[in-house]
Amino acid sequence: MPRFYCPVPLAVGAELELPPTAARHVQVLRLQPGALITLFNGEGGEYSATVLQMGRSHVAVRVDHHHAIEREPVRAVHLAVGMPANDRMDWLVEKATELGVASIQPLHTAHSVLRLSGERAKKKQAHWQSVAIAACEQCGGNRVPLVHPVQDLGHWLATPTAAQARANGIRCVLSLAEGSQPLAQVLASSNAGQPVWLLSGPEGGLARSEEAQAREEGWRPVSLGHRVLRAETAALAALVSTQAT
Repeated sequence: MPRFYCPVPLAVGAELELPPTAARHVQVLRLQPGALITLFNGEGGEYSATVLQMGRSHVAVRVDHHHAIEREPVRAVHLAVGMPANDRMDWLVEKATELGVASIQPLHTAHSVLRLSGERAKKKQAHWQSVAIAACEQCGGNRVPLVHPVQDLGHWLATPTAAQARANGIRCVLSLAEGSQPLAQVLASSNAGQPVWLLSGPEGGLARSEEAQAREEGWRPVSLGHRVLRAETAALAALVSTQAT
């Protein structure tokens, strides 16, 4: 059954017009009145619905049933990444969403190739959010991860409100430095429901000064093994590791 993200209040028995993006997707699929679809709004569970009317620019549906289905990991994992170049960030957002990431924080770092500011940064954020929505529609997730506005790593680490929000979670920075603990070992000694923040660098990794700042702010250096992974691979491998413990 086709699934569509519908960020409006949903209630059983309600009849409503789908938001423009969802309506456009229904029209592209050439669904007809009477067709059954699934809707979710990110507030929990999903709804079965029936298409009532297809117009040139609108689609009317009736919400039939609510299904209290959640497919999210036990642990909420928040991914902070030095943005990889080209289309690799799109790929990372898509795959991280499929794996159940709770949020994604794109970062400028010393070794970042991709640099965004102003209107271009806002457009990229909106684009990545749409990538996350599409991935949720495809993979069955009912909670769309939030893609935060692009920030500079140093500022993001030092912002008091952000640091306070992360204080109750496990904060890990992916590192190649000697003495880094295996990520699996750190997670095994923690509460299974404790949220995790993963900080990962771009191509070339984090600069020594950036990693030092993170460690001063309470981030633990962790490793994923003996191999050197691409930036986007490392972030996803770490995300998978959090679900295995």
